[in-house]
Amino acid sequence: MTLQDKMNVNAKPALKNLKTEIANELGLANYDSMDKGNLSARQNGYVGGYMTKKLVEMAEQQLSGR
Repeated sequence: MTLQDKMNVNAKPALKNLKTEIANELGLANYDSMDKGNLSARQNGYVGGYMTKKLVEMAEQQLSGR
């Protein structure tokens, strides 16, 4: 197993948890089990957009040493 494979194995559960947390913050309870095809593009986009925003904020904090 390569280092990249190991990183992906560790990152997937963390990203899934982040996605669920953000969906809950946006009022989309049970996001893991819901049929995403029934959500509007706006609702799905909000989850991905806020997830990206949060990941960028986390990276900025790490780079700045906070």
